Amino acid sequence: MSNIRDLDPSASPLDYYGSELRRLREEANLKQPDLGRLVYCTGSLIGQIETAKKVPTREFSERVDAALLTGGVFSRLVGLVLRSQLPAWFQAYAELEAKAAYISTYQSQLVYGLLQTEAYARSVLATGLPKRLSDLVAARMERQRILKRDRPPMVWVVLDEAALHRPIGGHDVMRNQLERLLSYSDQRWVRVQVLPYEAGEHASLIGSFNLLRFDDDPDVVYTEDVISGHTTANPETVREATLRYAHLQASALSVEDSAELILRVMEERYGERPEERAVA
Repeated sequence: MSNIRDLDPSASPLDYYGSELRRLREEANLKQPDLGRLVYCTGSLIGQIETAKKVPTREFSERVDAALLTGGVFSRLVGLVLRSQLPAWFQAYAELEAKAAYISTYQSQLVYGLLQTEAYARSVLATGLPKRLSDLVAARMERQRILKRDRPPMVWVVLDEAALHRPIGGHDVMRNQLERLLSYSDQRWVRVQVLPYEAGEHASLIGSFNLLRFDDDPDVVYTEDVISGHTTANPETVREATLRYAHLQASALSVEDSAELILRVMEERYGERPEERAVA
């Protein structure tokens, strides 16, 4: 039997998505299993999404748009749905990030979220023991779509060398993650510099931070502690963070030398293992 739990469309983007999916499906005179066959899933999954028990994927949304001839309604809406799955304290920052013209970040422990592979992101997010890990991973991958826009933001990353050596997710996950970093070498909108161990003490020993610049709004600084994030447009704080970031860039390797270091670590630390060579 179809799940017919009533939704309040104003309760959340997920509830609105579910109510619209049900409305348009019924207007097309389709039952849940009928639509499921058209979009290559079960009628049960359609019911779970219509009742906000399951978060839709972008692929699902694109298939529904094609099946129901919606003109892209669900493909546009799914971004809001996935963003709503982010922690409440992070959602405001994600909205700012999506509007930024220039993003500069120093990361002391991990690869920056916008540059993470799905497997690396899953391993990082799992450390928080979330109840809906897959939804959080999907939301992080959705954030990365800003890099595929016609006019993406300029993203400049200073990455501590420690992040290259910390084996998040294991050998294969790290090898693929470092390959992902190298793949940005030819992209004019993304620049990666590595702050090497040899730099010693530096301008942000206290930890990671992000600077966002906008075309028409004040710059902001974003930092995180163990349980939440903090955003400020205070001019003094922005000026201090900007100065520290300039020092970090000066201490870091060039983009070209950084790529060479990433490649060396990938080959020496995460390259083909002896057992893999034996099988080959």
